[in-house]
Amino acid sequence: MTKVVVIGIAGEEGLWVVDLGARSVTPLHPPKAGTLKAVADLRTSGASITKGVDLAVTVKAADSAFSGRFDG
Repeated sequence: MTKVVVIGIAGEEGLWVVDLGARSVTPLHPPKAGTLKAVADLRTSGASITKGVDLAVTVKAADSAFSGRFDG
């Protein structure tokens, strides 16, 4: 099972590496080459890219998620 996810939030600059096994979130320096750079470039033009993710939503605060609230 995958234990690491790279995420970017619409309207926010930068990417993040979420390591589920280590329970950590770390900023990712902009990729300079490779497929991840191509995907990051698509993102800056407004594209949304998903692979291997079946649920991703933003909420205003962690408390919202923990209480089951979704502000769709």
